[in-house]
Amino acid sequence: MTSSGDPLDVEPLDRAEAAVRLSATDPRLALAEARAVLDLAAGACGEAASVALRAAALAARELGDLELAGERLEEAIAAGRGFPRRVAQARMSLVTVRAQLGDPEGGLRLADLAERDLAGADLARLGVQRSVALILLGRHEEAVRHCDRAIGLLDDDPRFRAGGLLNRGLAHTYLERYGEAEADLAECARVARSAGLDHVAMLAEGNLPFVAARRGDIAAAFARYRAAETTLFGFPERLAVMRTDFAEALVAARLPGEARTLLEQAVPELVAAGAQAALPGARLLLAQAALLAGDASLAETTARTALAELDAQGRTAWLPLAREVVLRARLAETPAPTAAHAPDAAAEAQAGGGQNAAGTEGLVTDLVACADDLAACGWPGASAALRLTAAAAAVRLGAIATARPQLDRVAATATRPLVRWHAVAMRHRLDGDLDRALAATARGVEAVHAPGGDAGPSDSDVARDAELRVHAARPAEDLAAFGLEIALDRARRTGDARTVLEWAERWRAVVRGAEAPMSVLHGVPSAGPGLLVELVRRGDDLFAVTAGSRGCALRPLGSYQAAVEATVRIRYGLRRRALLDTLRRDADASPGAVDEGTARELSALDRALLSGPGTLTSVGSPPGGPVTVVPTGALCTLPWPLLPSLRGRPVSVAADAAAWPAPRPGPAGVPLVLSLAGPGLDHAAAEADMVAAAHARARRVAATRTEALRALERADVLHVAAHGMFSPRGPMLSQITLDDGPLMAYDLLTARRIPPLVVLSACDAGMAHAPVDGAALGLAGAFLDSAARNGDAACVVAGVVPVRDDEALTLMTLFHTLLAEGRSPAEALARASEKTAVPGFVCFGAGDEPLVPG
Repeated sequence: MTSSGDPLDVEPLDRAEAAVRLSATDPRLALAEARAVLDLAAGACGEAASVALRAAALAARELGDLELAGERLEEAIAAGRGFPRRVAQARMSLVTVRAQLGDPEGGLRLADLAERDLAGADLARLGVQRSVALILLGRHEEAVRHCDRAIGLLDDDPRFRAGGLLNRGLAHTYLERYGEAEADLAECARVARSAGLDHVAMLAEGNLPFVAARRGDIAAAFARYRAAETTLFGFPERLAVMRTDFAEALVAARLPGEARTLLEQAVPELVAAGAQAALPGARLLLAQAALLAGDASLAETTARTALAELDAQGRTAWLPLAREVVLRARLAETPAPTAAHAPDAAAEAQAGGGQNAAGTEGLVTDLVACADDLAACGWPGASAALRLTAAAAAVRLGAIATARPQLDRVAATATRPLVRWHAVAMRHRLDGDLDRALAATARGVEAVHAPGGDAGPSDSDVARDAELRVHAARPAEDLAAFGLEIALDRARRTGDARTVLEWAERWRAVVRGAEAPMSVLHGVPSAGPGLLVELVRRGDDLFAVTAGSRGCALRPLGSYQAAVEATVRIRYGLRRRALLDTLRRDADASPGAVDEGTARELSALDRALLSGPGTLTSVGSPPGGPVTVVPTGALCTLPWPLLPSLRGRPVSVAADAAAWPAPRPGPAGVPLVLSLAGPGLDHAAAEADMVAAAHARARRVAATRTEALRALERADVLHVAAHGMFSPRGPMLSQITLDDGPLMAYDLLTARRIPPLVVLSACDAGMAHAPVDGAALGLAGAFLDSAARNGDAACVVAGVVPVRDDEALTLMTLFHTLLAEGRSPAEALARASEKTAVPGFVCFGAGDEPLVPG
């Protein structure tokens, strides 16, 4: 074997070293150079061959073939025997590859072996490689320390300096140090671009959506994702990792449909790339997204696959996380008690349990065992939350003797005040003391926003728990929902509807991430002529809380599922009507007629929800007065103005009751009305022209994304006549078709201002999906949420079913005439719908205040 000083060895070794450097900027050329060196060496030059094989491995890794990279590095180690530094360098490169192939512990063992024969800058480079394995293992503080030491020593090596900044930025993100994370990623992109390492800069920019979403800035996250998706398009494995990271943050933000869409693209790419380390995490996130979206079967199947992959990789600390998703999916599929109303917990305790306890005892035992495993593996926050879930499941299923010790343990040991107060509240409820249970629940909800309170888990918990978020619901939402349950129990005994309404509003506020109000009925019973109807549910039991000038009332409405099924049938009937009218174009047919079957469904649902004794009359509802409806779940898609009790009345459908009794200032002057017409509709241009002619200060704008977003910042009323598409699996991916492409629902999250009134004369633009109450998602919801973040009240008039564009023109002509006369949006829509008989449009948000001086 020839030494490195032999003249015959100089040219092959130099070419091999050059190929190593070239692998970062032109991996295909580096691969060709490495092959040329290997052909020249022909087995006679061990050092050059080892370096060339390492160059080939690095090029393969850059091209996304991790398995080939691993094979070439093993060959480089074998070829370099007798050259300890070259073997150590090959092992150093193998650290990251081994970790990304699913063996981060093995990567760290390789790092320990390599460290003995490395010095100077090579040791710093090894620290960067080590940080990859440490991040995968959840040891983020250690990763930061290794990157800190390395970055200062690598000024002359932009490739590894950029890598150290990238890895430290990721570790800072998991540690919730978002400012430091963004600074590191920005510096990484700058260093990489200056050195011609464009793909490394792309990786840094590709992680910005993840950082933005983890810090709660979903609007910026979507914008950055769209940019990063374009730049990483030629790197499928890295694009898949970026999608997985972004999807994790979307799951945490309760956007499971959008997360699932990304993960279903990412998982096959990770499989194809052999990215074994990232694959089980992506599957586990997909399982969680499915569980949040209500698909327990897919959640269980996918989590079991992730569990097997984690087990095969020896990642034992993550196994309880996967088991937790499996168990939560099983729990979601477990039938609830069969009684029409679940018995009080105290009565269950005295009876010694219910009829379902025996059949589900094994599941509760498994939940408790998994909580023990989570604690043992260093996930204390997840452990306490699952132990609480196990106790709640035991209570629901009648196993009270099992529930009590679990609650005692959580109340005594949980580090998060929110979880601890939840356990205390559950114990009081078991004892039959609903007042103390409600007080403890309030203490827990207040702790979420209290200074130094339960804003999040401890730093040590964040470092691990943030990587794989596998919980079925946010703890604060669970606790607020529990408070609503207690309030409903208490109302059965006391008739206290006001407390039910207040807890329903607290729950909705927590879902939105807002501070939960302690009182929402500031002006009741002197709230004015308007009527509030807020729907709440407990399991399948549906209730209406009504509030008006004479106070509050609570009324049971029967089965929530039955109301949802009726809503589906009504929507089907309206869709069928629109389709048949479009196909026939029958001049003799009444264009707005609702068929007899749909009319019967509307009347039956009206009797169930509104026209029964005490719903609209007992709290003071003058005939024809305005009504604000706050629906629950899938009932947000019901065309409420078509119900007989509401027909002709100004109806506003809102996500919560926050703005219902609060007076708002009247119109301050002549409003600016802007309208636009999208492509592909016969009557859209005529409709946009009509709107511009109906108002004193109005004009059309171009139907482009730029002009539409500019109009949001200037207009008092924006009218959009265009095709709309609702995406049920990813509501924030809903869109309006414009001349230069779609305006996405998530684009609206970046708007600095929303007009007081937005009219979406587009099919399905008002459709929404409500994963939890208070968070209806879709185009209308995106407009209203963006306005609320800016502290404004807004109104959106939108269609919830397909409407022919000639019918939309007929309705909107009268609507804008009435609006220009000084009618409120809700009143103008009610009168226009009644006179034209065009169904399907709903007024969302704050619709009871005029925008035009009368």
